[in-house]
Amino acid sequence: MESVDQAVEKGILYLIPSPLGENAPMEVLPLTVRKVIGEVTHFIVENEKDARRFIKRISPKKDQSLLQLYPLNKFTSPEEILTYLDPIQEGITMGVVSDAGCPGVADPGAEIVKMAHRKNIVVRPLVGPSSILLALMSSGLNGQNFAFNGYLPIDKSKRQKEIKKLEKKSFDYNQSQLFIETPYRNDQLLQDLLKTLDRNTEVCVACDISLPSEYIKTFTVKQWKKIKLELHKRPAIFIIHKDPLSV
Repeated sequence: MESVDQAVEKGILYLIPSPLGENAPMEVLPLTVRKVIGEVTHFIVENEKDARRFIKRISPKKDQSLLQLYPLNKFTSPEEILTYLDPIQEGITMGVVSDAGCPGVADPGAEIVKMAHRKNIVVRPLVGPSSILLALMSSGLNGQNFAFNGYLPIDKSKRQKEIKKLEKKSFDYNQSQLFIETPYRNDQLLQDLLKTLDRNTEVCVACDISLPSEYIKTFTVKQWKKIKLELHKRPAIFIIHKDPLSV
């Protein structure tokens, strides 16, 4: 096993957040992100074109020809991924950039971070927007005990069972349940929630977070049924909570 002292000679792995939409990056990102992007040339990214555009917006004078980009997506082979941190072993600092939000949180970057720890590489997360945390912060629901569940099943009967299961879990453990959907299916998911959940269960819909069109509201199912909301193709986080203290 490598010693901690040896890790000092290696490069560092920075986890670099990105905006959640098309707003100006420096409206939502700290200056530290600009500094790191200005200094780093090796990046692990989900989409090369989007990453180059993001880097250019943050550091317009940076020479793009110097960039070494390593794609991390569903087309990347496990064999390729195993080599991605080789530059760090040689003393080169690297950055992981998410398409939106924070790397490693509901993001393929987690695989790289796990590998970095196994190789005794220093990992430094930078501050930036997380749609999951921002939604929870602004929901008014239980932020002491919560769980992120990713995507719910597409099949209607399986989805209904999963919704009821999460509602029961929320009630049993006083735990907020967070999940997401492909944006073009958001409207259908909201309707499924309203048809399946108890009328007093609270539902938060947080969409277009940090953008000018941001919409964040928490109502009971009974109240939501009186509201008309268009969520089609708008990135959203859904949170449900059935409070055992209110029954």
